[in-house]
Amino acid sequence: MAFRKVLKRTAIIGGGTVAAVFGLSQLIEYRKTQARLAHVAAEAELKVPFADQLPSRQAQLATLKNTEEFDVLIVGGGATGAGCALDAVTRNLKTALVERNDFSSGTSSRSTKLIHGGVRYLQKAIMQLDYEQYMMVKEALHERANLLEIAPHLSAPLPIMLPVYKWWQLPYYWAGIKMYDLVAGIQCLKSSYVLSKTKALELFPMLKKDKLVGAIVYYDGQHNDARMNLAIALTAARYGAAVANYTEVVHLLKNNDPETGKQKVCGARCRDVLTGQEFDIKAKCVINATGPFTDSLRKMDNQETQNICQPSAGVHIVIPGYYSPDNMGLLDPATSDGRVIFFLPWENMTIAGTTDTPTKVTAHPMPGEDDINFILTEVRNYLSPDVEVRRGDVLAAWSGIRPLVTDPDSKDTQSICRNHIVSISVSGLVTIAGGKWTTYRSMAEETLDAAIKAHNLSAEPCKTVGLMLEGAKSWTPTLYIRLVQDYGLEKEVAQHLASTYGSKAFDVAKMAQVTGQRWPIVGKRLVSEFPYIESEVSYAVKEYACTAIDVIARRTRLGFLNVQAADEALPRIVQIMGKELNWSPDRQTVEGSSVCTCAELEAAKKFLYHEMGYRSRSEQLTKTSEINLDYQEKRFHKFDKESKGFITTVDVQRVLESINVHIDENALHEILNEVDLNKNGQVEIDEFLQLMSAVKKGQVSDSRLAILLKTAEETLDMRGPVTVDRSGGGV
Repeated sequence: MAFRKVLKRTAIIGGGTVAAVFGLSQLIEYRKTQARLAHVAAEAELKVPFADQLPSRQAQLATLKNTEEFDVLIVGGGATGAGCALDAVTRNLKTALVERNDFSSGTSSRSTKLIHGGVRYLQKAIMQLDYEQYMMVKEALHERANLLEIAPHLSAPLPIMLPVYKWWQLPYYWAGIKMYDLVAGIQCLKSSYVLSKTKALELFPMLKKDKLVGAIVYYDGQHNDARMNLAIALTAARYGAAVANYTEVVHLLKNNDPETGKQKVCGARCRDVLTGQEFDIKAKCVINATGPFTDSLRKMDNQETQNICQPSAGVHIVIPGYYSPDNMGLLDPATSDGRVIFFLPWENMTIAGTTDTPTKVTAHPMPGEDDINFILTEVRNYLSPDVEVRRGDVLAAWSGIRPLVTDPDSKDTQSICRNHIVSISVSGLVTIAGGKWTTYRSMAEETLDAAIKAHNLSAEPCKTVGLMLEGAKSWTPTLYIRLVQDYGLEKEVAQHLASTYGSKAFDVAKMAQVTGQRWPIVGKRLVSEFPYIESEVSYAVKEYACTAIDVIARRTRLGFLNVQAADEALPRIVQIMGKELNWSPDRQTVEGSSVCTCAELEAAKKFLYHEMGYRSRSEQLTKTSEINLDYQEKRFHKFDKESKGFITTVDVQRVLESINVHIDENALHEILNEVDLNKNGQVEIDEFLQLMSAVKKGQVSDSRLAILLKTAEETLDMRGPVTVDRSGGGV
């Protein structure tokens, strides 16, 4: 009773002073209790038509084609579009959603992976006395707390260190971070704190210690963005929304309003991208949630409309996990050009970014070498000189397009809106644009409120605060132990499944094949160094994965973590998907599918090459530098005994066998393929020289062929020359 009285009293004072009244642990527990009560109340009122099994994509398409009229049709399957679908369907509106690519295939899967209010936005709000920006931060902090509650398997609090190298900055940054805590109020994840130089280096040993004064640690949230987006879309489907990926809008449908005589948007002509079949979807209201492509749909409505989207490209890179502690991020508050760089642990790797440069809207943004090198340079500025930051350590890189917008209703159309905007055209097209990943839910709520009012729809109040997402119900931090005990999975694999699928991890485990080994009993890995298993590919099809790209980029995150590993896993992924989806090896239609497995493999490789940084990685091998050609040629001919001018797997295998090293032939093919630039199954002398050059310059640091050859060479040098006859004589 006393606890409730104090709560009531502090609520009047305001959220900022609550922290002064309560202990932090009490506040956090109170917040969690309130959130649990909210989602219990929300779910109690809702029916879940597809609680047991999701309808297939074909069933979803049939619903879209055969429904006489929907209340709401949402165009766009990113975080905002999926959020709108979930908001609409839980308000008891008949809901449809179409996405021309895959769910989260655009900006929503290419973020910094943070759920945050924005420390730098708060700084600007205070320095510029900007109330709008302050409220944006406050809203985002509220949404951060909600998102961490409704998807605990996909998100978690993350401590982020802000290193300080000047004494005067310590109180300045401390005041700013404490203000961040106060704005969050009772939704503060954990209180920020100051560290001495010694303690900072203990927690982040890679940090540059020269002139380090100390550090400040604050907390934000981190998530698996693509899986979070997918969870929102799947939850909407569970509640009855008809959702379909690879379904694009060809043009908008319009009819004459009998009251005004003006044309009104009443649906869309759509095309199934996979089959080419076109059909109409009728709807009382159409919502444009297409992110960077906002203006494309607005121009379908009215060719004369002015563009409001000002796209900005943000590049991120992934480097090995040893560059950062397992559970501590780093914030560079002032880079050489005034931007902010995050340096964060993610999925056992380290993610660094982002840049912010104007760009053109494209469905296939590519990371540029200049941006990659800029990030590497900034990282070097904060890490110890003992840690050599090498270009070759970049395992993946990607570019995401942030859809900054100008308000079409503002007199000053040139000024960029810091927050999101909701606008309604003369013909009734509702557009939601801009905003942040973190605030997708509140953006969706505002959009639906506007749509309901503008189109006079009969709907219930918003119910998405506290509404648990796919896999969140029944999830616990120890769920992975049951997976190990009940199914015989490796601990690392079980932890991965639990944190990716939540309570649905059991469905994935049930599909896992027996390994034939003593341990693990089930769960064949796609690649040895990552915990992704083959049954995830089969389960991905149930989650509406239609292509191999969907699997490597968004159902798993392999393509975002290591392009080389993703490339190696592709043949098996395509093989499993081909069986699940009846893909044809010769492009003939099989049971409604016109996908060719070889074309599918090629498309996925192209995606890795252009969009995930494989191209930049490959180009490092083609750069030349001064190396001792005579010495390197002698090294080459130790393996090319017949002076053919190239090395094959047979040559390498022969030398390895001579030193009692045995490698599987398929694995050896993969190793040679890493540096086989012209993909002819052999490594020519010029390719070998380029590899050695790149290794020397640090542009390539993890070439398995270079390491293998060096090991074999050192062993041979210790033994003396090995004759061809002794090693088997060749072919």
